[in-house]
Amino acid sequence: MSDKKQHWETVFTTKLVNEVSWYQIEPKTSIQLIQACQVAKEAKIIDIGGGDSYLIDHLLDLGYTNLYLLDLSAAAIERAKKRLGEKGEMVTFIVSDSLHFQSDEKFDVWHDRASFHFFTAADDIQQYKANVLANTNPNAHFIVGTFSEDGPLKCSGLPITQYSVEKMEAVFGANFELENCFTEDHQTPFDTVQNFIFCHFKKN
Repeated sequence: MSDKKQHWETVFTTKLVNEVSWYQIEPKTSIQLIQACQVAKEAKIIDIGGGDSYLIDHLLDLGYTNLYLLDLSAAAIERAKKRLGEKGEMVTFIVSDSLHFQSDEKFDVWHDRASFHFFTAADDIQQYKANVLANTNPNAHFIVGTFSEDGPLKCSGLPITQYSVEKMEAVFGANFELENCFTEDHQTPFDTVQNFIFCHFKKN
């Protein structure tokens, strides 16, 4: 087991859902950005590094029927499965590293509020972008929420990369059209604030 996988398995086997900094009972920003894509309810939507977040629950409640949840941690996926129960039948669960994920499916919406900022090496960032391109349909929507330049320097004890809109454009601008970008404060369960940048791109 890789060190990275071991780290996340430990997190998801030792902490409750509301004991992690990214906890949100209702991830409103992600929901609104996905709704703004105006895709059909049967469109293929993947949540990258979604762990046991509540985004999938809300998307199911909104009538989306073709959902995919990817996380490196098998424990996180099990927790999400258990919580969703029968509703989880409309979700495809995938235990994988987002950097090496390859799918026969092509997605209409790729959502990531969890994994992108953990890539700190230039090669990994380019590999991630190549994965988004390879695993999405033409005209797909790419939604990414990541730490801004006013955000933390670490998450869950691991180093991260901070982003501005210019840095996001530098990575993705050649292949994606920027539709919307803004920063937002996220209140953690520990009464601290983390500043995020959210960008909605459309594949060229």
